[in-house]
Amino acid sequence: MTRALIFGISGQDGSYLARLLLQKGYEVHGTSRDAEVAGCEGLKRLGVRGQVRLHSANLNDFRSVIQVLRAVDPREIYNLSAQSSVGLSFEQPIETANSIINATLNVLEAIRFLGSAPRYYNASSSEVFGDTGHQPATEDTPFRPRSPYAVSKAS
Repeated sequence: MTRALIFGISGQDGSYLARLLLQKGYEVHGTSRDAEVAGCEGLKRLGVRGQVRLHSANLNDFRSVIQVLRAVDPREIYNLSAQSSVGLSFEQPIETANSIINATLNVLEAIRFLGSAPRYYNASSSEVFGDTGHQPATEDTPFRPRSPYAVSKAS
């Protein structure tokens, strides 16, 4: 059975991903800053809360990331965790950058430090492209971020 770890499992995308992975026969683990009090309403609404193992972790704390990776030893890691409001990113640019850039670096460094070799997925955003003039973005479209959120995702 493949073991997956979803950072950001309590959000909309994390909840749907957890359900999909469970349907495929995965053992699913997820993180919340405080797993003891996490509501995980999306997981409950989808009827999968009881099938997911929750762990407390703060991605801005390297030690916390190491601990959850050691405890779970996942074969796949999905990083969906971050402050994701473009509007809020203008009011809280440092928090936004930390929740995206530093958190991602902590996960990648923890993987390297532990010597594990899981498959890793990091969520991005079309916001990194900025205004494309109503043209679809491709791999060749340059990044033109227009918000602290987009700059952080582009980083």
